[in-house]
Amino acid sequence: MTTTNKTILRWGLLSTARINRAVIHPIRQSRRSQLLAVASRTAEKAQSYAQQWDIPRAHASYEALLADPEIDAIYNPLPNAMHAEWTIKALQAGKHVLCEKPLDTSLEAVDAIIQAAQQTGKIVAEAFMYRHHPQTLQIVEMVKNGLIGELQAMRGVFTFDLTRPDDPRLDPALGGGSIWDVGCYPISFARTVAGCEPEEVFGWQISAPNGIDLLFSGQMRFVDPQTQKPILAQFTSGFISPFNASIELIGSTGRLNIPTPFKPGRREKLYLWRGGDRPEAISIRGQELYLGEIQDMEAAVLDGKTPRLSLADSRGNIAAILGLLQSARSGKPILLKG
Repeated sequence: MTTTNKTILRWGLLSTARINRAVIHPIRQSRRSQLLAVASRTAEKAQSYAQQWDIPRAHASYEALLADPEIDAIYNPLPNAMHAEWTIKALQAGKHVLCEKPLDTSLEAVDAIIQAAQQTGKIVAEAFMYRHHPQTLQIVEMVKNGLIGELQAMRGVFTFDLTRPDDPRLDPALGGGSIWDVGCYPISFARTVAGCEPEEVFGWQISAPNGIDLLFSGQMRFVDPQTQKPILAQFTSGFISPFNASIELIGSTGRLNIPTPFKPGRREKLYLWRGGDRPEAISIRGQELYLGEIQDMEAAVLDGKTPRLSLADSRGNIAAILGLLQSARSGKPILLKG
């Protein structure tokens, strides 16, 4: 990748989605970013939002934002089913894109994003914020360095009670379902720690009348690329259960409990069991949760560095989710490779 002569990355928000509030402060906190504009489908809504959040420019359409010559990067928080369409339009308009997870809900759409990025030479990164947090980076190194011996199994959960009946995450036409919204986190975490893609998956789901999953339970089988031994992973995600989010990593000589794996903060603790009844607490000094993905985009665009989360990595997570959904529909395990 080549560097640019720019020193500031100027951002535009593609819509007034609720998730915007998670990135507004980090963009302003980072010395190499500037929040310049927001777009909505009406001038009134864009202007109201811009005034509320003290954003200099309000565009009355998404197209107007993409046509703004002073915008370098777009944050795309639209519903899942709209990610590919507007990410590709932004790339073709000469903008870099930080797109909310998942990049889309089909491999064909993800491949179209990858092709557009290659053709335009612009950066696309999936906004999986936890992947950039110091806690995640340290956990990967701890496991790699044998903290719990050989990794054998992983257990993860991410559930909450979604009570808004008009929420787009409940709409199949918009890419709804718990596995796409929160199940993607333990799936991604398992893939990241294992350092490889699952070879086989199996899933069950409790469905809403419209077909989306309200509760999903899945299994994944990995093969360690170094030892060729199996690594097993289980997870649960859902919209109809009380809030719960945690990960446990099980190894040949110990186990590691991660109480806040997906939304860690500035100070966190991990708990390591290596025999006995009492765990050893490991303190982690963190940072603002969404700052890492903003700084990663700055490094990619301004310095020419490779994004931490590659498009191939993002594609792998979506392939695993699609395999799990196929398994839930068919009642059979799905081989992804091997």
